[in-house]
Amino acid sequence: MGQRETRAAGGPVEGAEPAGVLTSRQTALLWLACAAQFMVVLDVSVVNVALPSIRTALGFDAAGLQWVVGSYALVFAGFLLLGGRLADLFGRRRVFLWGLVLFSAASLVGGLAVAPGLLIAMRAVQGLGAAVLAPATLTVLTTTFAEGARRTKALAIWTAVSSAGGAAGNLIGGVLTDTLSWRWILLINVPIGAAAVLAAVRLLPADTERSGSGRLDIPGAVLATLGVTALVYGVNQAGKHSWGDPTTLAGLGLGAAALTAFVCAEARFAAAPLMPPRLVRLRPIWAGNVTMLLAGGCFIPMWYFLSLYMQDVLGYGALATGVGFLPHTLVGIAAARLAPVAMRRTGARALIVLSALLAAVGFLWQSRIGEHSGYWGGLLGPAIVMSAGMGLLITPITTTVTSGVDERDAGAASGLMNTTRQLGGVVGLAALVTLATAHTGTDLAYRSVFAASAAVCGAVALMACALPAAHAPEPEPVGPSAAPDEPADEPAR
Repeated sequence: MGQRETRAAGGPVEGAEPAGVLTSRQTALLWLACAAQFMVVLDVSVVNVALPSIRTALGFDAAGLQWVVGSYALVFAGFLLLGGRLADLFGRRRVFLWGLVLFSAASLVGGLAVAPGLLIAMRAVQGLGAAVLAPATLTVLTTTFAEGARRTKALAIWTAVSSAGGAAGNLIGGVLTDTLSWRWILLINVPIGAAAVLAAVRLLPADTERSGSGRLDIPGAVLATLGVTALVYGVNQAGKHSWGDPTTLAGLGLGAAALTAFVCAEARFAAAPLMPPRLVRLRPIWAGNVTMLLAGGCFIPMWYFLSLYMQDVLGYGALATGVGFLPHTLVGIAAARLAPVAMRRTGARALIVLSALLAAVGFLWQSRIGEHSGYWGGLLGPAIVMSAGMGLLITPITTTVTSGVDERDAGAASGLMNTTRQLGGVVGLAALVTLATAHTGTDLAYRSVFAASAAVCGAVALMACALPAAHAPEPEPVGPSAAPDEPADEPAR
């Protein structure tokens, strides 16, 4: 396994620092990637608390309002595989900048929108920018940091910031909507995006010649994007209507057919496949992505159901609901920062099992919730346990999925992992909404949802047993023995 780290993709190796200590340039690149990922994740949830204000300001009807959220999520999930491969073919720096500019420009136009259709369209364009940008943020890290203690530390910080973005969306959306205007939930991305563009131009190294000579697998891109988009649409319709609804069945059928055709085309006909078969044959890739799919299926819906509970049962407003998520955010960040330390003691596979079981305990505790539980007695304790498990879990999964991957496939691996996580969240939410609506009492509905989430966490622990028993990340050598001018070792397979 490679132990020496490059300063940036294609750049000189910086190996003279103590193990796990980042250089100033590595730190700057890390926070650039984290800032971009924070924007992407934040915009999944930041609009939720502003929907009533948006409806009043632009005259949305109920059917149209759901697409302010849905258009972003649909396009984001649908284009992630393509976005990841673009970075491999056309260069990480170039694609990172494309994503930033597209996302920021859509945020500006959307924030100034005066018609419902324009806002929905710009949310879709935001989703496209996010689908290009999100895999690139992870690719920047995996090509900047070779496998070892520094990569694990960088991925832990990236995971913590990503988790914070998801949890902070409700709080930031509530603050901006209450103090300024709903428009600022989009406009706030513009100065952040502009600063990130300037930093990327300065920090990211120029792209070298890409594998595949920049050839894009057009049929594969069309089939994968159509398949994932249709699948997400069908599952969303199941959550809104039923699994037997014609639109649900049409979406699921089209998605399954397109993805089946995609797999066949990639294996037999594609000269430069969007998802190289050599990649998915690696056990850490397929087992790690199934694990991530299951993890997304219980953690992402958690924000939805806890938000409903705080607003519908406890009677909290938008801002109070956001504040109520602070313990989840803080504990999740702290746990993610501790994940590298835990991995050094247990290894990635054991930590995935233990953290999934810890999260399962939190969900089981949460399943005792009732209409009269309150925040302090019913939410806070389980929140600490669930968030600790979630924070510890994502870093070792991400580390496992990105280990042993050729640099030429780093973008594809990142895009696949992001896709499985989003798909898990969409499928999990639809399934849990169906489960909740099958129960008439409020208490029983919430209890069944959290009990089912605990069962999924148990499945995560079982699936982790299929992962290779990788050892904890080894520290990089220090001093002259680090061979600072020698390229990083070829990843082991």
